[in-house]
Amino acid sequence: MGGKRKFIFIYNGVIYTEESGLRTPCEVVVRQILPAFRAIVAKSLIENHGFSQNKAAGVLGTTQASISYYLNSKRGAGLIDRLRRTEMIRKTASKMAEDMASDSLSMPFEAILAFCDLCKGLRTEEIVCALHSAQVQLPDDCKICPDKIF
Repeated sequence: MGGKRKFIFIYNGVIYTEESGLRTPCEVVVRQILPAFRAIVAKSLIENHGFSQNKAAGVLGTTQASISYYLNSKRGAGLIDRLRRTEMIRKTASKMAEDMASDSLSMPFEAILAFCDLCKGLRTEEIVCALHSAQVQLPDDCKICPDKIF
């Protein structure tokens, strides 16, 4: 189907089309950033804390095969590298790996809270908006993600 996209509706200044569906910033985080974040934490657990791929998969709630893909850069390598350059991601991933390795993290509750806090922080930065706008046609003055979340 060429040419124009089929219009669905506008909400909060976001134009949703047949192709974009109802993709929200939260969905972008869950589908793209969370797996990449897990990869960063997994790599730290394995390289810095002596975890096996199976043990890292267990604490991260994923599979050993996913961990293998992450480590061999077969899954999300570009985004993983981009996230590693984000200070907020580096700090949170490092702390989470350290806490998981020392058993000082109440799993999965504290890990979930840490990731939710990270997500809130990332929504004030460019990375979520850039990923979201690559998937959904957004207006120049989009206000989905707030400048600051208190």
